[in-house]
Amino acid sequence: MDTVREYGLFAEGERVVVAVSGGADSVALLDLLVNLQELGLYLVVAHLNHQLRGSESDGDEEFVVRLADSYKLPVEARRVDVRKLARRQRLSLEEAGRVARYRFFDEIAATHGARCVALAHHADDQAETVLLRLLRGAGGSGLAAMRPRSADGRYVRPLLRVSRREIEEYLAGRNLSCRTDSSNSDTSFLRNRVRHELLPFLAGYNGRIASQLATTAEMLAADEELMEQVVAAAFTRYGVFENGESILNMEGVSAEPRGLRLRLYRHALRLVKGNLARIGFVHLHAIDRLLHDAGTGASLDLPDGTRVKRGYGQLIFTIGGREELSREWEVVVEGAGSYNLPGGTVLVVEHGEVPTNLREIKPTVVYLDAERVPFPLHVRNFRPGDRFAPLGMAGHKKVKELFIDCKIPRDRRWRVPLVFSMSRLVWVAGVRPAAEACLTPSTADVLKVEILGLMP
Repeated sequence: MDTVREYGLFAEGERVVVAVSGGADSVALLDLLVNLQELGLYLVVAHLNHQLRGSESDGDEEFVVRLADSYKLPVEARRVDVRKLARRQRLSLEEAGRVARYRFFDEIAATHGARCVALAHHADDQAETVLLRLLRGAGGSGLAAMRPRSADGRYVRPLLRVSRREIEEYLAGRNLSCRTDSSNSDTSFLRNRVRHELLPFLAGYNGRIASQLATTAEMLAADEELMEQVVAAAFTRYGVFENGESILNMEGVSAEPRGLRLRLYRHALRLVKGNLARIGFVHLHAIDRLLHDAGTGASLDLPDGTRVKRGYGQLIFTIGGREELSREWEVVVEGAGSYNLPGGTVLVVEHGEVPTNLREIKPTVVYLDAERVPFPLHVRNFRPGDRFAPLGMAGHKKVKELFIDCKIPRDRRWRVPLVFSMSRLVWVAGVRPAAEACLTPSTADVLKVEILGLMP
């Protein structure tokens, strides 16, 4: 697997979550990683049942569980009503499924202390993604599409240079079976129309169109890596990110070429917002007009509560409610009960019993050894420098690094309560408990702590 070696996707002996749908690509990926014996990876199979195809979806889940068992690997399977999620969050079925999958993968990785999640995207998927983004309107960063390793290192794609035909040949050679998703032929989905109609049409002009598009994406990704370094250096010269705000020096930024200015705006927005969802060229162009043509005090409202304000010689990027969330707060918990916390969350503390199945516990609930976590508890928001020894990880880790690993957006980190006992951090609520505070076979007094109202 050249991609694994070239990009150093895995470290020897590390834990890796493998996303397995049951389809040909994910079955091939799992088999390849199992047989990558020189690395000795500890694999955890993860399968999300979207509940969109009734018994067919359930059959996929059963297949994956049996497959994992045949390799003697641990498996995590969960069911999510994606159609209900789409209605609730006003998303398309495709986007709701994607949101549910990545949320699930992040939780499983955190539970097992895995650094990365292996996805089975291949070269034909890459070609489809390039065309989809081209149809929707994208610049160089968008057309770079998927990368073998995501920017944060969380997701890896070992098969990104492998074609669908090569995967099918591999399965045949290994005599491996797989599941076929009937929804992949439903052309009401745009991606399926691109796969079954547009790509075959373009193949009439270039028989290797899928391979060429994937190669183009890889070349653009290399350019993007270089540009990201240039932008980061420019932001160091002209900008600062503190207390949840990005601030750019207008004089320095305005002297730069327009291409770099627009990328600086993207960088500043990503720091504040945590992502660039719903941010398009029209918004970047509007920010550039704010820089050059507006007066001091003028502002611009962008999607998801993001705002850009022109100050005295500065462009200030913020997000709604940031001032409240970044303000330091602390609540003392004297004993069992319900406690209202800033940001709209509620902490519920009660004495309980050892749960029958620790794997089924929601991330918003933790069971602690009461003797090792004496009252009073102190609950506060995140401060720079906070660190602890998280469950499932070796040694200590900065809370900021844990947030990055678990993909907690920057605009939500200030809302996540941190629970302390005797000055020791025992739980990053909804994210990870401390190893020293968890239950042991000798635990006699169990403390159940739950956080309500925490944004996912």
